[in-house]
Amino acid sequence: MINVISPSFEKFVFLLYPKNETNMKSIVAKALFNSHPYVEYRKIVTDLLSEGKSTGNEQSESLTNYSKLNEARMNRLEKTMTVSDEIATKLQNLDNHYIWLVLSEGWCGDAAQILPILNKMALASNKKVELRIAFRDENDDLMNHYLTNGGRAIPKIIVICKEAGIVRADWGPRPKGATELMAKHKREVGAIDEKIKTDLQLWYLADKGISVQEELVEIMENIKYNRL
Repeated sequence: MINVISPSFEKFVFLLYPKNETNMKSIVAKALFNSHPYVEYRKIVTDLLSEGKSTGNEQSESLTNYSKLNEARMNRLEKTMTVSDEIATKLQNLDNHYIWLVLSEGWCGDAAQILPILNKMALASNKKVELRIAFRDENDDLMNHYLTNGGRAIPKIIVICKEAGIVRADWGPRPKGATELMAKHKREVGAIDEKIKTDLQLWYLADKGISVQEELVEIMENIKYNRL
């Protein structure tokens, strides 16, 4: 997987990751160095699918099929999802520049629903937000810092302030409404089955990316006004 990093981005990673440092900054910096812009991430997933493979350490027919489904889903969402003027203005008025570092894999259904809107938000931010995507299975140390109820759930967004070179917040793996839907199903059924997977996708379809936009902008404004 080839990743072309701009000189300015490489300089930022170097500042975040001084030689011989072994704390959280170094873990984040390693993930940043191996991360990808959105378009490059999509190409990597597509190229692997052309070889009959999915991303990640585990390979199976089901994961490859999920990846194929997500390809079609993301192609559709890129054409249909929009960022509201209100959200765009709030992003453009952030006080600093940020990186949204996302842990993801091509087979993840939630990631397929969320990544296209993150890309649209970053593009609408007038360069206040830069989106970078790192593969979960290539970044175990970072993933283990951001477990959800003890699990390696993705996507997980890590918000990094460029000016300060520090992590300010994290979000994921899904919006509150989708999380509540999953929790309710687990209480009633006790397992993740095909029905909840279908119901979850219908929830995303009806939501149109609005919850992701609102929840992330709330986080960014809390950072701006020192409420985090």
